[in-house]
Order: sequence, then structure tokens, then C-alpha cells
Amino acid sequence: MTDSQDTIPPLEGRESPTQRIIRPYGDTTGDGMVQVSFTLPMPHSKVADGAAAQLAGKMGIDPALVVHSKPMGPDFTFFVVYGRVNHLVDVSKVEVVERDYPLLTPPEVNAAIKQALRRRLVVIGGCIGTDAHTVGIDAILNIKGFAGEKGLEYYRELKVVNLGAQVSVPELVERALKEKADAVLVSQVVTQRDAHLLNTREMSAAFREAYPEERRPLLVVGGPRFDEAMAAELGVDRVFARGTTPGEVASFLVHRIASAAEVSR
Repeated sequence: MTDSQDTIPPLEGRESPTQRIIRPYGDTTGDGMVQVSFTLPMPHSKVADGAAAQLAGKMGIDPALVVHSKPMGPDFTFFVVYGRVNHLVDVSKVEVVERDYPLLTPPEVNAAIKQALRRRLVVIGGCIGTDAHTVGIDAILNIKGFAGEKGLEYYRELKVVNLGAQVSVPELVERALKEKADAVLVSQVVTQRDAHLLNTREMSAAFREAYPEERRPLLVVGGPRFDEAMAAELGVDRVFARGTTPGEVASFLVHRIASAAEVSR
């Protein structure tokens, strides 16, 4: 008999109620076809294409077809490889961070803040370290927003201070103390040599040194390379990944701060 871990979904294009094992597909269900891209530090040539195919083979892609290669300057080449893998995914063992709070509309957020704090909720945001990519933090904070949702500046009961790019950690802590911030939002796009993780840990340590634990503002980070499951490891209250909308962030802030206010009464 075939082991259940090697079972392919029996229904074309869908999964049976009890089936939790799936395989990627490109043309037909269960064909195992995937597409990957990467860069090698060598000039564009047939030898480079062969090296890319060899690497893909060692990654378990067999057969591997280099469908695109393009020089990235004189000494680097970018590749797209298409081929088959035999790996299966057990969906029942996938672990993700589920949203544990309700999504609120702007009027609901404003009402909840007014009831819980009886003042405006203060949010400080920016990009720390050498990161100059403000698109992410602006999408959350600026009134223009993201994905059809207005940013936090639109919320009447939120006071938003956007510090912009390349903010040092001491400057961030100083401004948070000055503004009596309830929450600090940090966006990190630059990830070379895990800069986003190092910067986040530095920020977390600085805030814990500057504040008593019961007065520390919520620390929230976001960016395309963050793992949402790493919040505790990084010393922050929440990690948001790519695609997060202003409404999700606002709802989280209200959920946590309103809950804390309720406990303190």
C-alpha cells in the first residue's frame, strides 16, 4: 500500500474533506511543477545557465529548465527556473499566526478608543537604522492609506507622529517618551545580513530599558521579510507581514490597549 504521506488529492482541482496532503502544480493538479528565481555571482553565459540548472537539481527540482536568465551587471546573473519537485505539503501541520481580534471599521475604532482611554491614542512610526524605504510605514500611517483603506491619520481618535526614514533607536525612544506614545510602529524593508532583525532587537531592548514594563508602549514591526511567529523572539508585541492594511493595525492597537485599560480598572 502507498503511505498516506504520498497521497495526492483524489479530486481534480479540489481537496476532499479529510485530505490534508497536497503537491504544487503548474499545468495539471498534482504535477509537482514549481518556478523559482535566484541570482548567481557569475557573468551571464551558457556556463552560468548550467550552474543554475545544477543548483536547482540540488534543490530537488528534477528536471530543471532554465526558462529565463539575464545579466545583472558584468558579474551577476538572474535566473528563473521551472521544473518538478516530489515534495508534499501536509497542510494539517502548517503553523501560522491567526488574527485573534475582530476587524473594526474606523468609526468603531474611534468609539472604542474614546471609551477605553477618554483621550486620543498616540502612535509613533518610522523606519529605523539606515532604512530609507518609507512606502510601508506611509501606507499604514498616511491618510492616503493602502488597499482602499485610509491610513491611521484618518482616525479621529488617533494622534499619529510619522518620523519618516533612517530614525535612530535613541531618537525613536526619546520621541516616544516626549509624545507619551501608546504604540510604536516600525517598518523595515532593508534585510541584508538580517539588518531588520538586529534593528528590531535593538529597539526592543532600548524600550525595555527606558520604560517600566507596565508603561511601555506597544511595539509593532512590519516588513516583507518578517516572520509573524517571531514576535516573542524579537521582543515585540506584534509582527505584521506584507499585505497588512491600516485597518488591521488599527484594530490590533484598539484590541490590545482597550484590553489593558479594562484590566487596569
